[in-house]
Amino acid sequence: MRTILLGFVCVLCLGPSLFALSLNGRRIEAVDGEGAAAAVRVEKLLKRVRRGWMWNQFFLQEEYTGSDYQYIGKLETCSPRPPCGSTEHEYGLETREASARLLCLQKILVLFLTLKPTFALSFLQSDQDHGNGVVKYVLSGEGAGTIFVIDENNGDLHATRRLDREEKAFYILKATVVNKRTGQKLEPETEFTVKLHDINDNEPQFSKEVYSGSVPERSDIGTSVMQVTATDADDSMYGNSAKLVYSISQGHPYFSVDPNTGVIRTALGPGDMDREQKEHYQVVIEAKDMAGQRGGLTGTTVVNISLTDVNDNPPRFTQSIYQFRVPESAKYGTPVGRIKATDKDIGRNAEMNFTIVSGDGMEMFNIHTDKDTQEGIITVSKPLDYEKKPSYTVEIQVKNAQEDPRFQFAASMATVRIAVEDVDEPPLFDKASYLMEVKEDAAVGVAVGSVSAMDPDGARSMVKYSIDRRTDMDRLFNVHAGNGSVFLLKSLDREETAWHNISIIATEFHNPRQSSHVPVYIRLLDINDNAPTFATVYETFVCERTKAGQRIQTVSAVDADEPSAGHKFFFSLAPEGTHRSNFTIRDNGDNTAGILTRRASYSRLHQSVYLVPVVITDSDYPMQSSTGTLTVRVCTCDREGNMELCNAEALSSSPGLSTGALIAILLCAIILLMIVVLFTALKRQRKQEPLIISKEDVRDNVVSYNDEGGGEEDTQAFDIGALRHPDAAAALEESTKQRRDIIPTDTLLYPPHRRPAPAASGLVMPPVSMVSRDNGDVREFINQRVLENDCNPTAPPYDSLATYAYEGAGSVAESLSSLGSASSEAEQDYHYLSDWGPRFRKLADLYGAEDSDFS
Repeated sequence: MRTILLGFVCVLCLGPSLFALSLNGRRIEAVDGEGAAAAVRVEKLLKRVRRGWMWNQFFLQEEYTGSDYQYIGKLETCSPRPPCGSTEHEYGLETREASARLLCLQKILVLFLTLKPTFALSFLQSDQDHGNGVVKYVLSGEGAGTIFVIDENNGDLHATRRLDREEKAFYILKATVVNKRTGQKLEPETEFTVKLHDINDNEPQFSKEVYSGSVPERSDIGTSVMQVTATDADDSMYGNSAKLVYSISQGHPYFSVDPNTGVIRTALGPGDMDREQKEHYQVVIEAKDMAGQRGGLTGTTVVNISLTDVNDNPPRFTQSIYQFRVPESAKYGTPVGRIKATDKDIGRNAEMNFTIVSGDGMEMFNIHTDKDTQEGIITVSKPLDYEKKPSYTVEIQVKNAQEDPRFQFAASMATVRIAVEDVDEPPLFDKASYLMEVKEDAAVGVAVGSVSAMDPDGARSMVKYSIDRRTDMDRLFNVHAGNGSVFLLKSLDREETAWHNISIIATEFHNPRQSSHVPVYIRLLDINDNAPTFATVYETFVCERTKAGQRIQTVSAVDADEPSAGHKFFFSLAPEGTHRSNFTIRDNGDNTAGILTRRASYSRLHQSVYLVPVVITDSDYPMQSSTGTLTVRVCTCDREGNMELCNAEALSSSPGLSTGALIAILLCAIILLMIVVLFTALKRQRKQEPLIISKEDVRDNVVSYNDEGGGEEDTQAFDIGALRHPDAAAALEESTKQRRDIIPTDTLLYPPHRRPAPAASGLVMPPVSMVSRDNGDVREFINQRVLENDCNPTAPPYDSLATYAYEGAGSVAESLSSLGSASSEAEQDYHYLSDWGPRFRKLADLYGAEDSDFS
């Protein structure tokens, strides 16, 4: 405070001196420039001087609770006046500006010295206001007229309502002075700021209502758990309204909080922070402003802290001895039983490993862990035999899969006793498979080998053998049911099938359901029973002009047999070809031989083909040989020995169309011919449309015919024979049918008159020439229907065909209906039915009986 006062005093002391120096300087300039003074006076004087605001900000306290408007301050400006006895233009612009700065500075200092630092009263008053009511203060900017109002007469600035610094910390306003009468601005518009002083009206707020954190169990004292942070909306630059202090109100004595940073730490040692005893904690953290002093506002939050698990507990068996039973027929991997251990830890810290550490069943059983249930599953690892060992005992150890080196515990042990149950087992072969060998020339019934199986049970039941015929479809082998000997049923040939694989079944004699299979592999041993032959069909030629000893072909041989020492073939000419032979053979010693010429020239015209018999012999026992004939053709060759022309026989084998190609061409020609014939037949066939296409729409029948009819006189267009009397049918059949395109010469339907001739028997017979003598009723029926249609006003306007069913005027069989018959009350005689045979006699008795018979 002393320093500030000292500065103010210095300014006050230096102010008059500076002002005096400024005036002296102006005077010297005036003396030196007396000659120029007259020129200055005639210049146009300035009407307006430059002014400066003494102050550009006001302070206002937020959350004002008074009923009246809150007073902010008064507007005031420093506007210097010229000294007494001097005019404004004589005083000069610079002098006025210096005086204004000095007066403003003096007023500011006086204001600072007289007011308290927290008092928000300021003055910005214009010197143009002489109290005569001419000056008017005008306010504009943020909240002008609504939040802030100014007394236009004296410049007093007020706030109209309660303001909150946290909503808006400051407001920027503009003020000016105008003449009430003329409206002219007396002062330039100047900007100033109204700042709100903060009060402690906001409590601290945490970023979350509820926090969640975790820390490993058995942690050391002071282990950091998490950090909570609170904020205060009050001004941190003003007082302690936003200075926060953290404390813990719930959670003692397990946790503590740093008062400045909000970091939560453990407050107890490893022995007291055990998850297995208590896992979840709820801590309430409190943040208080005003640096924790009395009267500060408080905010709280809840922190849920969980202790995470560490592997500080070993697994333990639920019981010390386990007992299980397993049948001796159990296969590899069959589960025997499950053993269980418990661990207070959770997750990966509770994962276990089970191990068989000792016992007589270490090699017979395995154990592994079920990842889902963390149980130990004991399984069979080798075949069991009740007759050999009926029970086993093993010691099993359990440990955590992942151990923490900070915690060491002894492994938990348990004893497992496993009893093997006796079951009726199938026969057991002494070998898993059998390999047998037999020569391919072995006779039928020769034994190939034998198999052996026995019942492993104590009863030692008898065993019988058989062959699975699905593996021996040709029935080449059989087995003795009693001793298991395998023998031949048919002859074998190694060159057809070198190996035979069959399956033999062993079945208990007293329990056929108990059976087992064993594979038997039979290999046929080779004997030299095949003679060697040419390796391929050779096409050999010799030139007409050649030289003796010329090689014309190299031949080789093949043999279906497979001797152990390999093949060795010998080539020679057959005895019948040795004499007068035109060719000779040379054995190369490598299972090949060369065919050589014995003459220097051959004549194609004299002999075009030579047959060379070659004897091929193998070296195995018994020795086999065969004679192959080599065909040599005589051809004309060029100088280099290339064939040019052979005999006709040779020419037939020259390159050309093969038989398959000719057959394919012939088939294509036949297919094309069939297609043409079918297309022609389809084109000639014409589809005749029916006269009546639809019964519902008969008008199409009038326009659907393709040929011209005979007009109204064409009575053959439609056959009405079905309407005729049956008596006229016989006569109609005898008449000759005429073509529809020829007008008939005699009238069939409408004869002018009837001329019946009496017969000898007195019956009226229809004349031969009169086919339709009884068409009058039909004519009358048709004419009546035509008249009805002509007079019908609802008939369609187009030609239509109306079809009617007319049975005729009478029938030979007369009416079969009982409607027109005699009354049922009349007496009827049915005795004549008895004359028709035994089948109608019963009917006559039924109808001829008296009514009293049924009463």
